Amino acid sequence: MTLFLHALGHFHPASEITNEFLESLDIGTDDEWIMDRVGIRSRRTVLPLDYIKSTKNADIRVAMEVAEIGTWQMSARAAEMALKRAGVPVSDIGLVIAGSSASDWQSPADACMIAAELGIDVPAFDVNSACTSFLAQMHVLSMMQPEKLPDFILICGADSLTKTVDYADRSASVLWGDGAAAAVISTRERGAARVLGTTFASRPSGADKVVVPRAGYFGQDGRTVQTFAIRKTTLCFDALRDRFDTEGRPFHFVGHQANLRMLEAVCRRAEIPEALHHFNVEWYGNTGAASSAGVISMNWEKWNPNDDIAVVGVGAGLTWASYLLRFDSADDSGRDGEAS
Repeated sequence: MTLFLHALGHFHPASEITNEFLESLDIGTDDEWIMDRVGIRSRRTVLPLDYIKSTKNADIRVAMEVAEIGTWQMSARAAEMALKRAGVPVSDIGLVIAGSSASDWQSPADACMIAAELGIDVPAFDVNSACTSFLAQMHVLSMMQPEKLPDFILICGADSLTKTVDYADRSASVLWGDGAAAAVISTRERGAARVLGTTFASRPSGADKVVVPRAGYFGQDGRTVQTFAIRKTTLCFDALRDRFDTEGRPFHFVGHQANLRMLEAVCRRAEIPEALHHFNVEWYGNTGAASSAGVISMNWEKWNPNDDIAVVGVGAGLTWASYLLRFDSADDSGRDGEAS
């Protein structure tokens, strides 16, 4: 089944955690150390900066209380942008699917909160797969029976993982930024692009390598996760390129925005030209479930009708996923195939 993408939207909160700000926390880090290891200059946060500076988020229960915007509200903001770009009224949305790494609420589902924020009463549920949530939602949709789906579907990926960070821990403090991304999808109405060749896989034996406990801080086995991310991203990109690369169509790459050094390693291994690699991690950090979709949304006006984008995600679980975004949804007899 082919999924038609009508538009993407994104949202980032206003408060900015710069490397200079992290240095002021006196946790043994500075701009040189951060840039050398992860290549991130800045991140956005839902938390007040004075709260981070005065407490280093010593009690994550307080972080929920002082957050300036909820994760579901960020998703709603991103959705409003996507709907406006698509020219689709919110009343036409018949299904909402959302996902994240650490939802604000155990219940109800974030998707229900988003639908309520947008003022629509429609079926809504979550597909949570941490940083691969957005890609997992695409894959789940691709396996559904199109005749049983509404004309327009809203999918959302958002994270405010700065609420889960111990800001006395320099290794975690440098990574995370908050943000949301949303997409307007249809299985019937043609849009700006098609979503093709979706994949999703997991290795549950590695579930303990990246964790966000219900009432605890984010933690990961950094070396293991970095190696895993580089290897799986390269393999997924190569598979998409082997299947879909078409003469005359630029083949772009947007990966999970874990850190810039990881993405650069993938580009070296897969021989991806610098001009075809797109990212925002340098200025927004790792935005979790919003990651790759946020990059594509932030460059929305730049994409041309003949562009192909290989989108790859990795995350907790351990999970990895991919899809090809092919702009210009006109029928053709090329190598696009259907989403699978």
